[in-house]
Amino acid sequence: MTLSKPRFFLIALTLAAGVAAYAYWPHDKSQPAERYRTQTVDRGDIVQIITANGTLNPVVLVNVGTQVSGTVRKIHADFNDRVKDDQVLAELDPALFQAQVKQSETNVLAAQAALDLARIKIDRVVALQRKNLVAREELDIARQQVDAATAQLKLAEAQLERDRINLRNSVIRSPISGVVVARSVDVGQTVAANFQTPTLFQIAQDLREMQINTSIAEADVGVLQPGMAVRFTVDAYSEQRFQGRIRQIRLNPTTQQNVVTYNVVVDVDNADGRLLPGMTAYVSITAGERKDVLRVPNAALSFQPRRADEEERGPRPPARERKLQVYLLDADGKLRTAAVETGLTDNALTEIVSGDLKAGDRVVTHEIRSKSEASSSGSGFRMRML
Repeated sequence: MTLSKPRFFLIALTLAAGVAAYAYWPHDKSQPAERYRTQTVDRGDIVQIITANGTLNPVVLVNVGTQVSGTVRKIHADFNDRVKDDQVLAELDPALFQAQVKQSETNVLAAQAALDLARIKIDRVVALQRKNLVAREELDIARQQVDAATAQLKLAEAQLERDRINLRNSVIRSPISGVVVARSVDVGQTVAANFQTPTLFQIAQDLREMQINTSIAEADVGVLQPGMAVRFTVDAYSEQRFQGRIRQIRLNPTTQQNVVTYNVVVDVDNADGRLLPGMTAYVSITAGERKDVLRVPNAALSFQPRRADEEERGPRPPARERKLQVYLLDADGKLRTAAVETGLTDNALTEIVSGDLKAGDRVVTHEIRSKSEASSSGSGFRMRML
């Protein structure tokens, strides 16, 4: 397609005007009121709240296992059953254990008979040796046989005792009084205790008292103390807030992806029994509270102007612990700094303990880049084909 000369000239003129407008567009000369966003310093309350997720668990949860291997013959307890201390929970097939006990009893009888024979023999050797009818070595051999028979008897008795214990252990009993919260075996199942003790039941001692195990970041754990009040919610009763209290801050840290956390244990009263083991608890801990203090937005503490403006005002002073600075706008639109010392903070505001600020000052929280302003305002040139 060929363009006529007037149309070609019009297009070229439009392009030239667009380039010229872009070249002289005041990117860095926008008015301060348009370039910076500010918020007012005010007075009010600040509550520092630490939030975390945790899991509800019984205070005492016992894993009941078995020290012997065998096949489950009977089960006497199921989920949610209340059991007493030493109550039978399950039984393994005792046939093999009974056979081992009988074999060991036979071994004890044989060892006892061998010891009796050795004692009779040594009595004879002693009598003959007094009459010098046998050599001294014969007496020593007889004594050695008595000692060996005695040791063999003790070994057989120990084996018998072990087999009797294994027979008793084939009956699984509850070590505490509580509630069965888990059962991991069924009748006919074979359990093997050769390498590790298998868990057959889990028993919670008392579900009226529970605890929350939650992980708190190292940046927040320093302000926590045992005895602090805790609020939490669970999904099952999302409209209700439950109460708890910090019992322990465990010293063993956990590190995942370079994030260090500490296990904080919270005691919970569960007298009504509505809270169940394994529920997710959404924890809120009030770590501090200040009334009627000077407050600035958190964004003002992290605001940094562009480097060109920094060079005009000179180098920024080195930061000190808890010492920060914020930026304010003068009446003529220039930035000035104000050194501050901060206190408590929440998700939006931070307490100002001291510094060159007062209520009503407007601190800079954000700088609008000129290109963003241009795009947001819809400015620019569009070329339309004629």
